[in-house]
Amino acid sequence: MKSNFNKFPNVEIKDHKCTTGWKDIADVLHNEISKKQADKVVVAVECYHGVYVNEIAASLREYFPDTTLMDASSALKCTEDINKMVYPFVTDDPVFGFISRLNMKDFFDYHTLSSNQDKIKNSSNKTIIVYGIGASLIADNADVLVYADMPRWEIQLRFRSNKVGNLGADNNKAEFSYQYKRSFFVDWRVCDRHKKTLMHKWNFILDTTIPGQPKMITADAFANALDCTAHQPFRVVPFFDPGPWGGQWLKDVCDLDRTQQNFAWGFDCVPEENSLMFKFDNDVLFETPAINLVFAKPKELLGKKVYEAFGDEFPIRFDFLDTIGGGNLSLQVHPLKEYIREKFGMAYTQDESYYILDAKENAFVYLGLKENIVPEKMISALENAQEDGNDFNAEAYVEKWPIKKHDHILIPAGTVHCSGVDTVVLEISATPYIFTFKLWDWGRMGLDGKPRPISLAHGKEVIQWDRTTQWTKENIINHIEKIAEGDGWYEERTGLDATSFIETRRHWFTKKTEHNTNGVVNVLNLIEGREAIVESPSNAFKPYIIHYAETFIVPAEVGAYTIRPHGESEDKQCATMKAFVRTQNLIDYRIN
Repeated sequence: MKSNFNKFPNVEIKDHKCTTGWKDIADVLHNEISKKQADKVVVAVECYHGVYVNEIAASLREYFPDTTLMDASSALKCTEDINKMVYPFVTDDPVFGFISRLNMKDFFDYHTLSSNQDKIKNSSNKTIIVYGIGASLIADNADVLVYADMPRWEIQLRFRSNKVGNLGADNNKAEFSYQYKRSFFVDWRVCDRHKKTLMHKWNFILDTTIPGQPKMITADAFANALDCTAHQPFRVVPFFDPGPWGGQWLKDVCDLDRTQQNFAWGFDCVPEENSLMFKFDNDVLFETPAINLVFAKPKELLGKKVYEAFGDEFPIRFDFLDTIGGGNLSLQVHPLKEYIREKFGMAYTQDESYYILDAKENAFVYLGLKENIVPEKMISALENAQEDGNDFNAEAYVEKWPIKKHDHILIPAGTVHCSGVDTVVLEISATPYIFTFKLWDWGRMGLDGKPRPISLAHGKEVIQWDRTTQWTKENIINHIEKIAEGDGWYEERTGLDATSFIETRRHWFTKKTEHNTNGVVNVLNLIEGREAIVESPSNAFKPYIIHYAETFIVPAEVGAYTIRPHGESEDKQCATMKAFVRTQNLIDYRIN
């Protein structure tokens, strides 16, 4: 059956237009500068990490030939000093670091910064433009502030093609694993903190995600777009990635490139890394990091109670794991909340679940330990496999369970687990998504031909040895409870585990079903049926069509909404999986 999965969802924004191309963008800026009643006009073009600053600089030189241009990078500390400064947060661990509390100013040399500010004051030129990361620190009272943003996923692609390096580092040819680790623990934290100080005073937002095709909107248009999005169901722009265990299911269901070797991951709701796409009146698509919505509209999006507990972080993550025609995931475990706080500076951990979206015959998961396992013996066998290249007999230590489509497997932190071959998992989890301690990777190489890092030193500290066969069967496999039903529908509670702050509900329906956010953000996926429609009982938002396997977000502010079969699924059975934050005793789940 032909895929109807929408790979490029967008939010339509009325009464605003988007400027495209460097020439037209320059015309808008020239016009803005001309409005300023001042002897001297200072413009800052602040950039997020990963932006091609050279492209911006070249365009400024072409369209502002008589203007004093100043590169903000000239005021950065030297690479050696920056490396020393970030080392405590990057550490020597091949995968993990510690969440940095550094700020943008920490990356700049105080004397050079002050000297550049003096140059601006003493310049005889009427217009001065400072550009690059940290431009707004040098032009700290800029008359015009332009912010060039960049989604994290695009930054990762630029790392892989050796196009950009880390913040203040000339390391664009460094290993991707190092660049990503440093960005996750340092660079993106620094840039996000800095961005949040500018959101209330910027004048224009610049989208340079596609090289050579810049787009710019006004701050008013951007604010309106975010406000509109926070009051209606929406999807972020998904992205997909191959892996050593990846499968073939996502290619067909999501209409992906068939020439690729495989697709292991599908990230359909990770606002920290996904984009939002806005479609303006002139039919121009403008891309912005989805996390901007969380920063700008946290209470409307998350709800008051979730915001009070998590701040401006999106705490729920949906993604796909495809092993159909592929291999087993790595045998793994996630850290306990005390461990993740102490070792990595994270406030909460990665409790998760595997919802089996599809599975072939004889599909399975590894979950929990066998009875009467001797911890020292299992760790010794894992160490031997890692150090000497011997095989690890997983089935001697870890229980193997048969699974089928629509099973729901709960995985509280500390539980040894992995999905087996020939399954598609809708992974529902808390957001600290890189904190997977690999215990064993089946002796295979990564796609780069190198062994993937094993984190046994961390993993052995958090394995819960009492989660054995009987406990697993009684507590975390298919704990499904029907809790409500009506004409043409019924609702089930399916998890997650009581130690998690995420509740999951499954709705089966052939007719309209009623939902309510109850003041808490909802994340849903259409797990059965070709098509459904989301509607507002009060016509507060435009009807929203979703397709099979698509994840969508319903902001807390929406309140009441309904879902019913639509189009090809009219009068047929459909199902959604919904996740939301449990607000009772919420403080118990997060360590402040």
